Amino acid sequence: MKKTNGLLTLIMLCMAFTAHASTQTWSDTLKEQRWAEQVVDTLFDGEPVWLEAGGHEFLGIEMQAAEGNTGRAAIVLHGIGIHPNWEQVVRPLRVGLAEHGWHTLSIQMPILLNDADSFDYAPLLDEVSVRINAAIDYLNEHGQQELAIIAHSMGATMTMRYTEDVPDTPIQSLVLIGMQGGSETVYDNAEALKNVRVPVLDLYGSEDLPGVIDFTDRKAQAAGSNPGFKQVEVLGANHFFDGLEDELVEIVSKWLADSLS
Repeated sequence: MKKTNGLLTLIMLCMAFTAHASTQTWSDTLKEQRWAEQVVDTLFDGEPVWLEAGGHEFLGIEMQAAEGNTGRAAIVLHGIGIHPNWEQVVRPLRVGLAEHGWHTLSIQMPILLNDADSFDYAPLLDEVSVRINAAIDYLNEHGQQELAIIAHSMGATMTMRYTEDVPDTPIQSLVLIGMQGGSETVYDNAEALKNVRVPVLDLYGSEDLPGVIDFTDRKAQAAGSNPGFKQVEVLGANHFFDGLEDELVEIVSKWLADSLS
């Protein structure tokens, strides 16, 4: 009897460990919480929403299209270590696209402490698809069926990983801003582009990071079989499009309208 009880205990412990492992998160959830408190306290444009993925609750910022429900929504993904209302790239896009007829949902992606580099983010890529899928489900439930992802820097890398994890995604177009392309980075984005079939805008600045500019040709070659792939360089723009936010929004909104028409 004692042996049976011991076996049952062992089985239950194994089940508990498996359940814990399946919901384990590598993201710094305490930092996410601090960001969320700061964002919600200072939010002027849009409304906070809470999404759930893998047993973890994370922040999203939702903004209605200026003309009401158009059925079109953009999921906005930020870069390394920051939050869904970051003043550079993210906030201009999530607010500006709403003025161009897009419902926007900017979401918190997995993050690490400030001193982490891009290679430290490798384990966090496993957590990306559940967050994006949670955003998709939320938008679908609220009447948004025509979906795009707009992603910057590490967010673009996470998007590439998502396209490999979820090849049958309902996402209909991708805007990848300041996306690196080298095989020596945390993820080989150029290689992943080979299997993407939806329209893609690869957008970068003439003053962007070397890891972005030096691999423009490799990204274009990798996406060569995709007729919806377009590469655009913005003269004078740095990695964060500082001072060119309006131009950034105009380029993205016009390309979205053309690619989904």
